[in-house]
Amino acid sequence: MQVLIIEDEPRAANQLQSKLASCNFKYQLLDIIDTVEDAVKWFQKNTAPDLVFMDIQLADGLSFEIFQKADVDVPIIFTTAFDQYAIQAFKVNSIDYLLKPIQQDELDSALNKFTKSNKQPTVDPGVLKKLLDSMQIVTNNRIGILVKDGNGFVQIKVSDLLYFYSEDSITFGVTSNKRYIINETMDQLFNSLNSDEFYKINRGQIISKNSIQKIDSYFNHRVKLSISNSRDQEFIVSRQKTNDFKEWLNS
Repeated sequence: MQVLIIEDEPRAANQLQSKLASCNFKYQLLDIIDTVEDAVKWFQKNTAPDLVFMDIQLADGLSFEIFQKADVDVPIIFTTAFDQYAIQAFKVNSIDYLLKPIQQDELDSALNKFTKSNKQPTVDPGVLKKLLDSMQIVTNNRIGILVKDGNGFVQIKVSDLLYFYSEDSITFGVTSNKRYIINETMDQLFNSLNSDEFYKINRGQIISKNSIQKIDSYFNHRVKLSISNSRDQEFIVSRQKTNDFKEWLNS
């Protein structure tokens, strides 16, 4: 069984492989791809695999864009950090998905469904476009975030947060004078924020437009940011996002 993984978070890709091994699923991993651009090139140059595990949000955009640029006639199991309510349409349209963090029993169930379906493709690009429109994941306007503070929780204003970052699978939010633990994944968090004010510069960092103090050119066509209260963090915009990031700054 040949499997392709399209996932922009290395830890998530590694965890998926570990869980696949635990359910005795015999497979050959063809590749792990982290961008829409590279996935399109892969499908254009290679024979389709037997199964694809595909994250919805990748380093340079939404995975649904792959279907608009390449012929993907293969069974897909989507992985996503979106809340349950936002992905009910997947059930209605019989498109498989796994909610992150992926649970072993849910993976077993998805693979069982895949096996019983005679491995027939179930993805309709037209349906995916409708799902993309209905999910409304681009612009949100969250006002407050519940964060861990000592033995309890407090709510802080989103406008007070300078940036967010992920470290050892923990999400942190930083204000001008303090760092907080946030009980959400980076994807869940980013999809709840106002996209005019916050930008995910790479898979592990989200920055506020108001936190940017300086922008410098960096090697390999990237840019490096000076951010308020950086706490020894480096802020480098990924190569795939550099042009989009500049457009975001000008908006």
